[in-house]
Amino acid sequence: MLGSLVLYSTLHFLCLCLSYGLLVQAHIFIYAGCSQEKYEPNLPFEGNLNSFLSSVVSSSSQVSYNTYAIGNGSSEGTVYGLYQCRGDLQTADCFKCMEAAVNQIELVCPYSYGASLQLEGCYLRYDRASFLGTLDTNLEFKKCSKSVGNDVEFFRHRDDVLAALQAGVGFKVSSSGMVQGFAQCLGDLSSSDCSSCIGDAVGKLKTLCGSAASANVFLGQCYARYWAYGHYEEFSPDLSHQDDNGKTVAIIVGTLAGLAVVIVLLSFCRAAPGNV
Repeated sequence: MLGSLVLYSTLHFLCLCLSYGLLVQAHIFIYAGCSQEKYEPNLPFEGNLNSFLSSVVSSSSQVSYNTYAIGNGSSEGTVYGLYQCRGDLQTADCFKCMEAAVNQIELVCPYSYGASLQLEGCYLRYDRASFLGTLDTNLEFKKCSKSVGNDVEFFRHRDDVLAALQAGVGFKVSSSGMVQGFAQCLGDLSSSDCSSCIGDAVGKLKTLCGSAASANVFLGQCYARYWAYGHYEEFSPDLSHQDDNGKTVAIIVGTLAGLAVVIVLLSFCRAAPGNV
């Protein structure tokens, strides 16, 4: 009986691990940032953080963006946070993406007083100090593909797309010829700050990625990307191109799944005839 219970529990755990692994692939890791300051377990901050993360998952099944200030207002206990899904995601996809983000941010940034996580389709951030509504154009992440050389036609269409993105507010999609792109600000920015942030992002696309066939730039509160036809998949990094945080997520999930397999095999061996 004990062996059967262990086997059932282990198989259930393995299924959860494998399902989580598929979810990680479906919602691709882009970047993460963790504060160096860590909190001790069982402090009020931990309880408020858990409440924030639970609220994010619940809220994302209804709306694609929300902000929070959870706690008593003290510097030790309050958690400020927000989440946002990409503007073209359906509600069900937003919910799944935020589930993945909540699971990953706890793995990548354990006991951190502040953390941010960007997945392909959604963003999650929290801190013990309020950051809501404050313009932040620091470069968080960039990726540039191979160059297209001196393709004048490509540059004309790319510049048309980037000009249209820069003129937009919120979530903006644009296309011209063989080039497409989109940009988005976090919902806590004013229209003027959003325009300023997107302008900075577009400028960095040109200066940092030059003649790349596809490029994306993530700033503190906005991002912009473009791609030529057939090059969108270059935004999806394989493990060899992920940073250390991305590798950490994959390694942790893989290790847990491997451990579950070992436990299953041991359970079978103990339950086999002659080993009772």
